Amino acid sequence: MTRSALVTGGNRGIGLAVARSLAGAGHRVAVTYRTGPAPSGFLAVRCDVTDPDAVDAAFRAAEAEHGPPEIVVSNAGITRDSLLLGMSDADLHAVLDANLVGAARVARRATSGMLRKRWGRLVFLSSIMGFSGSPGQTNYAASKAGLVGLARSLAWELGARGITSNVVLPGLIDTDMITELDPRRRDELVGRTALGRVGTPEEVAAAVGFLTAPEAGFVTGAVVPVTGGLGMGQ
Repeated sequence: MTRSALVTGGNRGIGLAVARSLAGAGHRVAVTYRTGPAPSGFLAVRCDVTDPDAVDAAFRAAEAEHGPPEIVVSNAGITRDSLLLGMSDADLHAVLDANLVGAARVARRATSGMLRKRWGRLVFLSSIMGFSGSPGQTNYAASKAGLVGLARSLAWELGARGITSNVVLPGLIDTDMITELDPRRRDELVGRTALGRVGTPEEVAAAVGFLTAPEAGFVTGAVVPVTGGLGMGQ
């Protein structure tokens, strides 16, 4: 069945791969983006998830074209890396607001339409760093860990209405973000990955595709690792 889908941060990397996967499954896909060019082939809406009015405007645009989003994938996020001792309050709050509070804003705006239909899929893109921690990324790791508590609380709040809420946990994935890693840190993480390689955005998108499919209707509150074995057991 064709659904209305919205992917935040859908103009590159994992978000773009997810948008393409959902479109390939026949869904009507809208994407949000904050910077860079708008992706072609989708309804694209510029949106900063730290701005509640911008989030509302993005949903209204998607609703006007595709109907209320029934599949919402929260992928938008930023990094502002530094050791906590030298981290400014501005960088601490910016990452928490974009990655965690922004995801909550998106979910809150999405649920009204899902509740009316008694059907919905919420998927939050976290990170293995939220479980393992990472030096210089206390703000990022905390924001990504917080998504698990957010998703599982929503699973309890919304499950009786046919709405699932899950987390996908990427490991080291071939996106722009890993180009910013120190090569020694990258090699260290690959060495701790059982498959001995970096993953692809399409492999993450495949997990999102499963969680948003009708067949995953009995899966909620789950954390699905797409890590190649990095961080097993965490």
